[in-house]
Amino acid sequence: MEKRYTVGKTAIRLVKGDITKQDTAAIVNAANSSLMGGGGVDGAIHRAGGPQILDECRRIAASIGSLPPGDAVIATGGNLQARFVIHTVGPIWQGGGKNEARTLEKAYYNSLSLALEKELATISFPSISTGAYRFPLEQAAHIAAATVVRFAKENPLEEVRFVLFSEEDFAAYDTAVASLCTG
Repeated sequence: MEKRYTVGKTAIRLVKGDITKQDTAAIVNAANSSLMGGGGVDGAIHRAGGPQILDECRRIAASIGSLPPGDAVIATGGNLQARFVIHTVGPIWQGGGKNEARTLEKAYYNSLSLALEKELATISFPSISTGAYRFPLEQAAHIAAATVVRFAKENPLEEVRFVLFSEEDFAAYDTAVASLCTG
């Protein structure tokens, strides 16, 4: 399952699949603040990428401490097809009154900014914070789509890919992206 949209010179692709198998220059990890791996997307990326990712994350964590929600750092892709993994921490949903929407927007924006700074033309995102962190899917999809579209209008990348695990995730992101883009 796949769809493609465009914003200026940037292709936005929606793919139902596995983020660890993407061939973009970078994939984004929905990390925890410790950067030491965990469950869900985070665990899958660490397992598929091998020990190099954890080794580099240990060095980063030793340097900066915990990664605050909304911030992003870049590390090797290890054994992944992607050369780099951008680790970002999404917000834990607490009902919407704790600035969760703004923090999620920052997680996407800071990841995109890091890709641009490192001259990476392609990047793949999972649905950040919608699993164990319980951010409402439709709201998260809208924030992700709006942030990517706004960024692409100002700073075109070759491709931004949303890699979605379930048909429900795919449908939510398709609705959100379609409302902002041309097919």
